[in-house]
Amino acid sequence: MAPRLLVHTRTTAYRHDSIPYAVSALRTFGEFEVEHTEDPAALEHPLDPYAAVVFLSTSGEILTPAGRERLAGYVEAGGGFVGVHAAACTEYEWPYYGELLGARFDRHPEFQPGRVVVEDRAHPATRHMPSVWEFTDEWYDFRANPRGAVRVLARADESSYDGGGMGADHPLVWCREQGEGRVFYTALGHASEAYEDPDFRAHLLGGIRWAARLEKDVD
Repeated sequence: MAPRLLVHTRTTAYRHDSIPYAVSALRTFGEFEVEHTEDPAALEHPLDPYAAVVFLSTSGEILTPAGRERLAGYVEAGGGFVGVHAAACTEYEWPYYGELLGARFDRHPEFQPGRVVVEDRAHPATRHMPSVWEFTDEWYDFRANPRGAVRVLARADESSYDGGGMGADHPLVWCREQGEGRVFYTALGHASEAYEDPDFRAHLLGGIRWAARLEKDVD
């Protein structure tokens, strides 16, 4: 039986048009049984059957108190959690979630081309990528730099686009451990076209596989 993913896309603030394309992309990976939901009650039930929970461009306050408790307990006990793009714009009123993800969204400049600088190619999400990757996205700024609390995999090169607000050290993709669980976050994935891009798809798949403990880092 294929590993199961619970993919949550509920939004109570901005909603990305790319969400259905992103869900479809996860299904076309062919490696997971994808259960897609926008029902907050889905997080109130036991999450143990899932290899990972994915917050895919969620936004705003989306969980019930029981759902928060379930998610925290799941990750602390060894479950995988993946945040994609606007997952950093989620659950601002729940302090644990900010710690879990590693950083919270602040602002972004115009959607535009730029460069991703890969810092760590030992991780499944970045091992296939060139040292400098040309991409088009929103280039999220965060309220605080997560470096030191997370393992940074890639950063934004602010000299390659207009309007960056974090400076030379601008983490964009990272992973971390929370309790016994694994957490992966990528700020990329704003546009529908991203989910048709082979490099981005490999990036996302690698991150999910790592969080779900289906793949290890390169030794």
